[in-house]
Amino acid sequence: MGGEIVRVANVSKDYPRSGAALRDVSFDIRKGEFVFLVGHSGAGKSTLLRLLTMAERPTRGEIRVSEYSSASIRSGEIPRLRRKLGIVFQDFRLLPDRTAEQNVAFALEVVGAPRAQIAPKVARLLTQVGLASRATAFPHELSGGEQQRVAIARALANDPLLLLADEPTGNLDDRATHAIFVLLREINARGTAVLMATHDVALIQRAQQRFLELDKGALVFDGTDVARLVADMRGRR
Repeated sequence: MGGEIVRVANVSKDYPRSGAALRDVSFDIRKGEFVFLVGHSGAGKSTLLRLLTMAERPTRGEIRVSEYSSASIRSGEIPRLRRKLGIVFQDFRLLPDRTAEQNVAFALEVVGAPRAQIAPKVARLLTQVGLASRATAFPHELSGGEQQRVAIARALANDPLLLLADEPTGNLDDRATHAIFVLLREINARGTAVLMATHDVALIQRAQQRFLELDKGALVFDGTDVARLVADMRGRR
């Protein structure tokens, strides 16, 4: 794959009841890239992210993530693929009965990390996301922005090649949104590729990064022309 860590080639996804969720989508993501995935609700963003984690397979076409292909991956290999991915959700998905540090440690425990390595790594990760002082707080004691920082630390636990962020700022106010985006950019600057699904056009305008725009399951733009994106999104309201 050269410098590519993701290749999506002519991918379509059909569902029996709702029909086509993705239509002949193709793009690559290279090592260390930061890419937005944009489009209105129902455009196909979440379907595409599920395909990238191999939670589902394409109806047609092929997805390659690292050395794994949707056409040939066996079910037993999917956990190994997912260790190369960090996944962040809009609703945080923290374990409510565990502290911040325990939530991050859990991601290391489930993959069998040596016990002696877990506590030092958790401390480093919480420091990286600016939450060292909140390590023993439970999720209900944290703000939304802090909960998302814990979720990001957990997603980084296995040193992923690619961080998939599915509307990670969707439940946050403007200040927390900016802080999370800055954190994701810092993570990207350290070498982790980031694919961030969002409908926040203002965020994309400030960022001036490459974006992939989906509309009704089709990839209608791949580039950095934010003015075009703003016009497109307004025209489709």
